[in-house]
Amino acid sequence: MSTRPSIPKGTRDFSPDEILNREFIFDTIKSVFKLYGYQPVETPAMETLSTLLGKYGDEGDRLIFRILNSGDFFSGLSDSELSERNLSKIAGQICEKGLRYDLTVPFARYVVQHRDEIVFPFRRYQIQPVWRADRPQKGRYREFFQCDVDVIGSDSLLNEYELIRIIDNVFSKLKINIRIKLNNRKILSGIAEYIGEFERITDITTAIDKIEKIGLDAVNLELKDKGVSEEAVRKLQPLLAIEGGAETKLDRLENLLSKSATGMKGVSEMRELFSYVESGILSGMVELDITLARGLNYYTGTIMEVKSADVSIGSICGGGRYDNLTGVFGMDGISGVGISFGADRIYDVMKQSDLFTGIISASSQVLVINFGQSSVEYAFKILELLRNLGVKTEFYPDPVKIKKQMTYADNRKIPFIIIPGEDELKAGEVTVKNMASGKQKKIPFRELKSFVLSDISPLRQIT
Repeated sequence: MSTRPSIPKGTRDFSPDEILNREFIFDTIKSVFKLYGYQPVETPAMETLSTLLGKYGDEGDRLIFRILNSGDFFSGLSDSELSERNLSKIAGQICEKGLRYDLTVPFARYVVQHRDEIVFPFRRYQIQPVWRADRPQKGRYREFFQCDVDVIGSDSLLNEYELIRIIDNVFSKLKINIRIKLNNRKILSGIAEYIGEFERITDITTAIDKIEKIGLDAVNLELKDKGVSEEAVRKLQPLLAIEGGAETKLDRLENLLSKSATGMKGVSEMRELFSYVESGILSGMVELDITLARGLNYYTGTIMEVKSADVSIGSICGGGRYDNLTGVFGMDGISGVGISFGADRIYDVMKQSDLFTGIISASSQVLVINFGQSSVEYAFKILELLRNLGVKTEFYPDPVKIKKQMTYADNRKIPFIIIPGEDELKAGEVTVKNMASGKQKKIPFRELKSFVLSDISPLRQIT
């Protein structure tokens, strides 16, 4: 007995209905990106490992899918290297490329490679899949889409504020209630200085970023396991426990981090950013979260993370400021800031919250019934008219029983049927049937266009 084929763990097939819902998300996000004047860019699915490695931290590097060199990739290895069976040691010799881990590092590579063609500040958006060799679980996939928007070549915090506005616009259109969390990597650096463990900044930020997931006690244990002293962990506690609004937290941080120039710079940047936030009207709640760290090493300033207020699923959007990511590719002094919308998690939130109801119509709006060869020419005229008007229309390919064709339309959730039967053909008419109400109406063919375009026409309402 043959077994059914399968797909790799952490990947998914998408049915037509799922794709229509996903396209709604992509189109909504893209429309907001365009509204703010961002330009589209695309990069290859694979990059050289020299481009990818060393940008995401040790954990990120481990999650990059490597691509074996074509041909005899063992030919350059000695017998002793093969006998050691040390994959990490020989990986660099047998793999020169990898699937992209995110869209930001490839974008930085793109900026450097195309610097002579770009007008700075450069505002780009990019919607493409990425791959991570992560352990699949709820809301976490190995292949997923990111929808990125970045501006590079400007230090202004107005860019961060604009990204917050974009976040708010997107999720308002998608009807998702959100909480936007902000922090600053300079504040985190100042905290590491304050507790006397600046050299362990990566360990500290990686650990405290997990507070919401694993709890404070587990974070403290992880810090100690990584070599952070008992005194430093003790000194860190009141900082992590600061409560109140953004202004209260910033006042407290300013007092504690007064001897750290870097920390004070972070506090100053957050004060400016929150002054912009408070001057406008946003649908979502914006808060300062001192424990927010974001795991990627290239962030240097403002960091952002968005959570659904109604569904527990992790971050659905995030990003931040990177001051010199292009520097690793030979172009120093170019600051950028960007955010990434996780389309797959957004889809899961909308599905759980039943937010697709009434948004996406059927892929086809009208089915024209097939009465056989004698009516094909008349059906073609109907099809051409409707499609020229932008109505998504199908013609059933086989002249089978009418009941079967109507069952097909019902199963496909096609809301209207047009019947060009023998009587209609002789009279120069069509019969339009509303599948939801069961009502039908005869219309002269010459009036079909005005019927479709009419404000009271039910066809007009399905777009």
